[in-house]
Amino acid sequence: MADNQIKLSVNDRRSVAWRHQFLQGSWNYERMQNGGWCYAMIPAIKALYKNKDDQAAALKRHLEFYNTHPYVSAPIIGVTLALEEERANGMPVEDQAIQGVKVGMMGPLAGVGDPVFWFTVRPILGALGASMALGGSIVGPILFFVLWNVIRMAFLWYTQEFGYSVGTTIAKDLSGGMLGKITEGASILGMFIIGALVQRWVSISFTPIVSTVTQAEGAYIDWSSLPAGAEGIKSALEQYSSLGATGLNVDKVTTLQGNLDQLIPGLAAVALTLACCKLLKKNVSPITIILALFALGIVGRLIGFM
Repeated sequence: MADNQIKLSVNDRRSVAWRHQFLQGSWNYERMQNGGWCYAMIPAIKALYKNKDDQAAALKRHLEFYNTHPYVSAPIIGVTLALEEERANGMPVEDQAIQGVKVGMMGPLAGVGDPVFWFTVRPILGALGASMALGGSIVGPILFFVLWNVIRMAFLWYTQEFGYSVGTTIAKDLSGGMLGKITEGASILGMFIIGALVQRWVSISFTPIVSTVTQAEGAYIDWSSLPAGAEGIKSALEQYSSLGATGLNVDKVTTLQGNLDQLIPGLAAVALTLACCKLLKKNVSPITIILALFALGIVGRLIGFM
């Protein structure tokens, strides 16, 4: 009896995983991702059901409503493959049971995808690639593209295999705290990374002068007394190395930005970022925020404040 069992081969499951990458390829407003889901299931349906009527029935039940994060959909499709395999082998698996497992899993898992992928993995890889690109290295964007797709495809395959191997027992974990802990941890890590990037990517400089103090003789480079030629250049460099940037001018100018940097470096950038987050939480359009930032920068420049 065991020899007559129908099993999905590795190649069948690989075909499903490959097609599953295009889950949102036929996204629609009525049933969301059902077209992409059904397209991914076709190799498994053909392998499990040889009768055309059974194949048509399977396609029909997989055209029901479906919507979740496109990457965390992989364990769901793995569990569904296990259910279809059991059904093909004569187990009493009803259409409602298959659809119920899909609906029951897609909701909790959808909340994991965004903090893990969009808010953690992608910003980290993007920051790494952008930092290398700013240094003039073409490896930056290539590294981002390669690492992102390796992580994405590996996650799709191995979580699908995990779902397929454990079958319906994975659904029991959804009522526990595992997903909540994953979501919380990913959210914290994502916020930490974004916070670290604020200082690097958000640049604000307030130009108003707070004070101007004439420095004592010897605290600045006296350009008029430097010897001519190479000796003068050498002397200027030696004095600069000992005096620092304040030795370039007779007057020591303190700006508002300088005082803020001494208090908390990057304070204005963090405040602006938090203000934008506050506006987004109040459902202010991102386009409106961008235009407001443009206007603020232009006005600040015209009045000499930024």
